Amino acid sequence: MSPLHLASIFFTMILVDNYVLVQFLGICPFLGVSKKLDSAVGMSLAVTFVMVLATAATWPIQTFLLTPANPDGTLKWDMGYLQTIVFILIIAVLVQLLESILKKFIPALYRSLGVYLPLITTNCTILGVTVLNIDNGYDFLESVVCAAGAGLGFLLAMVLFSGVRRKVEQAVTPKCFQGLPITLVSAAITALSFMGFGGIVESTFGA
Repeated sequence: MSPLHLASIFFTMILVDNYVLVQFLGICPFLGVSKKLDSAVGMSLAVTFVMVLATAATWPIQTFLLTPANPDGTLKWDMGYLQTIVFILIIAVLVQLLESILKKFIPALYRSLGVYLPLITTNCTILGVTVLNIDNGYDFLESVVCAAGAGLGFLLAMVLFSGVRRKVEQAVTPKCFQGLPITLVSAAITALSFMGFGGIVESTFGA
């Protein structure tokens, strides 16, 4: 496996297949925690941490416990129907661990994230990464690289949108667009700005 291939996966997840701005997963924290930059960064780092660890835990469980394969490629047994339940349980355990760490060592960030911290458990971005890594046939290293790229893509989207929302709050907005409507319009325009990255990544890494 070449470093170029891994770099292609990494930057594709950040720019081309950004889970928030392109695949529209994880919209709840994207809209709810992006008002303040510090909260946006804190949430993004927490999501990235859980995402990478969840991928590192779920890939071997899926490969060796739920759907183990014989040398000829046939399945020894198939318990793939338990995938969603098992993956969510693993993510929940990791979120509880993260919540305990933040509460003890970074209480300010713990308080600023509020209800959105336990909601990481149901963040469809994390579950989506772990499931799509399996569906795409990635091996362990490819899956971890993909998860890291997806997490940094989440961070990029949150930081960018935090800046956009700050500018929008300072602007004069028509009454009919105030509140959630202008936020959604701003999110759509931010998402459009990522469409041009596809050709750049393809020409650079041959994705």
